[in-house]
Amino acid sequence: MKNRLFLLVFSFCYIITFAQEKKTLNITRTTSAPKIDGILDDESWKNVEEAKDFIQFDPEMGVKETHETRTVVKITYDDDAIYVGAYLYDNPKDIMRQLTRRDDFGQSDFFGFILNPNNDGQNNTEFFVFSSGVQADAIESPGIGEDFGWNAVWESAVKIVDDGWIVEMKIPYRTLRFSNQEVPTWGLQIHRHYRRNRSQFTWNPIDVTKGNVGIYNGQLKGLTNLDPPTRLTFYPFVSGIVNTYDGDTETQFNAGMDLKYGITENFTLDATLIPDFSQAGFDRVELNLGPFEQTFSEQRQFFTEGVDLFTKGDLFFSRRVGNEPSGSVSLGPNEEVQDYPSQTKVLNALKVSGRTKNGLGVGVFNAITEKTYAKVTNLDTYTSRKELVEPLANYNILVVDQQFNQNSSVSLINTNVTRNGHFRDANVTGLLADLTTKKNTYNLEAELKMSNVNLESGTETGYSYTLELAKVFGNWQYWVGHEFADDTYDINDLGLQFRNNFSNFGVEASYRTFEPTSNFLRYNFNTWIDYNRLSNPSTYTGSTIGASFSAQLKSLHGFGGNVNFQPGKQYDYFEPRAEGRYFVYENRLNGNVWISSNYNKKFAIDANIGGATFFEDRRETNNIWFGISPRLKLNDKLLLIYSFDYDKINGDRGYADNTADAIVFGNRDQKTMVNSITGSYSFNPFHSLNLTFRNYWSTVLYDDNIYLLQEDGGLLETNVSFEDAGLDDPNINFSTWNLDLSYSWQFAPGSFLTALYRNQLFNYDSEAELNFTNNFDRLLNQPIQNSFSLKVQYFIDYNNVKKVFNKKSNS
Repeated sequence: MKNRLFLLVFSFCYIITFAQEKKTLNITRTTSAPKIDGILDDESWKNVEEAKDFIQFDPEMGVKETHETRTVVKITYDDDAIYVGAYLYDNPKDIMRQLTRRDDFGQSDFFGFILNPNNDGQNNTEFFVFSSGVQADAIESPGIGEDFGWNAVWESAVKIVDDGWIVEMKIPYRTLRFSNQEVPTWGLQIHRHYRRNRSQFTWNPIDVTKGNVGIYNGQLKGLTNLDPPTRLTFYPFVSGIVNTYDGDTETQFNAGMDLKYGITENFTLDATLIPDFSQAGFDRVELNLGPFEQTFSEQRQFFTEGVDLFTKGDLFFSRRVGNEPSGSVSLGPNEEVQDYPSQTKVLNALKVSGRTKNGLGVGVFNAITEKTYAKVTNLDTYTSRKELVEPLANYNILVVDQQFNQNSSVSLINTNVTRNGHFRDANVTGLLADLTTKKNTYNLEAELKMSNVNLESGTETGYSYTLELAKVFGNWQYWVGHEFADDTYDINDLGLQFRNNFSNFGVEASYRTFEPTSNFLRYNFNTWIDYNRLSNPSTYTGSTIGASFSAQLKSLHGFGGNVNFQPGKQYDYFEPRAEGRYFVYENRLNGNVWISSNYNKKFAIDANIGGATFFEDRRETNNIWFGISPRLKLNDKLLLIYSFDYDKINGDRGYADNTADAIVFGNRDQKTMVNSITGSYSFNPFHSLNLTFRNYWSTVLYDDNIYLLQEDGGLLETNVSFEDAGLDDPNINFSTWNLDLSYSWQFAPGSFLTALYRNQLFNYDSEAELNFTNNFDRLLNQPIQNSFSLKVQYFIDYNNVKKVFNKKSNS
């Protein structure tokens, strides 16, 4: 009996010890590179060590792969690249392979190959190949997650066979950053995903209950005498644009180049010498009644790719570069602004970034925008003049980030905007720490930031800090934190900050499952409490209690919901648009529920419905919204999505105007409808056609009589109309139309031809009582802007050019 007990304990300890050890794959050099064609018959694949015995981590951990769906991977290398050959066994009828655009996972099985040359557990380079043949790539770290805005040029091929599918890949060294080491050990992970049931397997096991995925990488050994090549690539381009608007036609021709240069083994320079952002997508404009600016996501590729270091501390909002001018116009007698530009032109921009093998990351960003003028016209003489509203400006970021323990980092970041002349300058510095215990159980985040804005009146300095403590392992997790900013903290010259002057406390707890139950693949429950104050003066502004739930069934259908309650009086110091004034509302309750059906089906649907109300005397405000979005996947090439969103709020109260002696509010009804259609047709992994259409319509109808904001934050209803008070008609009818139709052809690795047709309509007036049909007719009668652009970008690798010249020289 004792012997049996001893053997049982020994076996258990052996299993635990073995599970904690990292797998190792020994790679061997090849003398002849394999042909990337999806056929593993090359000599280089013979007698190569195999990576196999994959383990599931989602939806259930520790499940071994079956013999019928096993994965066998071979890896080799030469002086130019890493080569991967993977045989993914499966029933071909079960393999899902929807054709999509690059980086769009869609409804496809995929194979992932992840490398970490520094083997630091925090900086992975990921390469994915879908069963459709489409590629995706990303850089991944705990601070940013997966950044698919990063794009590399590499080769892959896929072939469907009788017992599964085959992937071949060529990963050139130019896509990786590594130091010259004689016998390095790289981090390696291999990933396989079965779309039909969302199960995911990896070569080295992953424990999803704690830690980031990078610490679960295995090891790649056997690389010898690697001499990193000169990492110099060019992206020359030409583009032509034709714009027509209200009978006027404008043509434009652009030519320029982007480049990437490896300054050292681990540091890269990215530069756009003559920027061309003519094919950036349109912004999703909405009617903004709030006190804060309306912002849009970045559409320009240079500013979305490889910016992980620069996003530290949320001090960089790339749309500031080339944004609208910062200056104002001084008008003389009988003058008016004829043309005020909505943006400034970016003359050039560059990024230098990288990380040493010891975990030290350094990033430098710099961009220059040109002088921008507004046009002013004299109404008496009809003469015009130009006034400078944005001088030559330089935008700069410096980041230093030290990583350690495979899960922690300390960072210093500085952002600076320098404008020529008497215009404002700005500088912001942040010291950041993201610390996780060695066992990946607890996390501490701390940030200290200081802003300096140089104005004609002098320098204004502000401060902000954040402190958060979290339990980050197990089913139960929690978070507690405090964030503070004084009333002079300002980062908006290069960052994004909707408001300052706050001192907010928060607590959150969550329960999540990591193993399937009888009905659920997974579910998650969150609850939170927020308590908010001003920093100056230190006074209470409001609080929130909330909870949310989300779940996914084994049928791959998902559903969830949330509820928020703001108990008692809430003090809004921003809606009045006046220093020191506030607006009081009470007991706001809102909630929302949603469903999302299985996207693997030919027909799927997303839907949500929610509402909000106030439990407040003498106020009858009700808000209801809903949305529905059916998806039709006609085949593996064609996907159509229609979305309809409706939002109606009756009896809302908000800021309307600011007279010399009073702040005017109004009681208003607002109705918003959004129709949008997206469609994509992929001929193959290299040819795609994409459609995006959006019609946004919002109306605001005010009651006749105005409300006056009182010193105690309440509203006094009057018998005075907006007209009698000498105010403009506050009613709003706002609508837009945007249509984008684009064709993309990748005619060579990293080389694209893109054709884009776009048209836009816009209407803004006070006809808030129009119905949808009449308003749509009014919108169609507005001048339409049509735009057609054609852009060709070609990828050139310096090493390939050098080989060609060397061959000619030898001949």
